[in-house]
Amino acid sequence: MKRLILAAITLLLLAGCAVTEQTKAPQFDKTAKWVLLPMENNTETPQAGLRFEAITETTLRAHGINQLTKYPSNLTQDSLFEPADAKAVATAMAWVQQSGAKYAVTGTVNEWRYKTGVDGEPAVGITIKIIDVASQQVIWDAAGARTGWGREAVSAIAQKLIANLTSPLK
Repeated sequence: MKRLILAAITLLLLAGCAVTEQTKAPQFDKTAKWVLLPMENNTETPQAGLRFEAITETTLRAHGINQLTKYPSNLTQDSLFEPADAKAVATAMAWVQQSGAKYAVTGTVNEWRYKTGVDGEPAVGITIKIIDVASQQVIWDAAGARTGWGREAVSAIAQKLIANLTSPLK
């Protein structure tokens, strides 16, 4: 009985660590050409969007999406710390139209930090969306937030969250 109660308490604690929402994933053609666009950084953490892109790229490849090209974003003086803002994403979409890709993947980072306090828990909040290039319509999207324990890395929490959100693409 004590084990059952302990297991129930543990599950309740773990359930409060992550929140996700996603639309129903259509059947994607994994053999098609995919493009990873810049991720918008809505945080105060420099280069959080670039970190999100790197983890997302690896995760998508692990899910079997092998014809994945990353948009060749160029750092300029105006975008030294974060090359992906709304204007950059719009420019990238124009490039995607000419690329021959079927799908474009983009998203936003809304939180990427360690919380203040004694434990300094990592916290990540992101959105991911897949766009049908021909119609320019979002055909799948997901949003999620996750926190970890004091000794975990933000990137480890992000990797778990991205893997969870993109699991329907497997």
